[in-house]
Amino acid sequence: MAKIIIDKQNGELAFRLEELNDLSQFDHLQRRNYYSIVLLYGTSYELSVDFQSFELQGDQMICLAPYQPFMIRSEEKCQGYLLNFHPDFFCTYRHQNEIETEGFLFNNFHGLPYFTVNEQSLFLNLIDQISKEMDKDSIAQHEVLVAFLKVFLIEAVRQKKQFDQQFTPRTSDSKTEILQNLVDAIESNYCKLHSPQEYADELSVSPKTLAGIVKKYLNQTTSSLISNRIIIEAKRELYLTSKPVKQIAAFLGYDDEFYFSRFFKKKVGVSPDIYRKTVGFAKLESN
Repeated sequence: MAKIIIDKQNGELAFRLEELNDLSQFDHLQRRNYYSIVLLYGTSYELSVDFQSFELQGDQMICLAPYQPFMIRSEEKCQGYLLNFHPDFFCTYRHQNEIETEGFLFNNFHGLPYFTVNEQSLFLNLIDQISKEMDKDSIAQHEVLVAFLKVFLIEAVRQKKQFDQQFTPRTSDSKTEILQNLVDAIESNYCKLHSPQEYADELSVSPKTLAGIVKKYLNQTTSSLISNRIIIEAKRELYLTSKPVKQIAAFLGYDDEFYFSRFFKKKVGVSPDIYRKTVGFAKLESN
């Protein structure tokens, strides 16, 4: 049974905790306007995120950003927990200096959206404390739940860092060097360079070579790697500022506001305006 806290100002979901006995609610593609953390254990699953597929086994934590398309299926009986929180309840961007979540747990444009859980008991203890607090009708409940959520996210960051180290190529060869150079180049140039050809030229390699390396190490296309980074920055601008969409589009290197809006909707599933109205903190400024 799910425990839910609703935002009294807008009637939207603020915080949710649910114990899972099956994956039926995730068996179709969905985009939610809040963060989703899915803790699963004891079986195997097929995870689809951003139209990539992953075969997972054992204790896993899946971390999904608002409107990120995902689906989880399993032919076996599975158990776990689902934790949801809306950005209005806890703004990850505004706590980025405290907790390295954005670009790591969530919206990681070149990393994995999951990790293998090594110490599940730590998360289960926190879930138990969250559950007990949600049963109360006490003062400062929001502050207490945010405190528990922060600890939960910090532990998730710590364990994911350990997990990522296992999958980071330790040997430095020409291919891994090109991959790192590509990631660095995208980070420096995503506002002006948008095509694989431009990055291939920047790195003095062929687009085919670049595509093969990205596919091998990141299971993505070069185009998706570039566009995902652009979308992350677009979300951040929509999320935290009240800048007009036209201004955000220009900042990201798009002269045509409407082309940018179509690009954003294709990737995210909703228009920039809808994203801002349902997720962005800038909506508070207009109230």
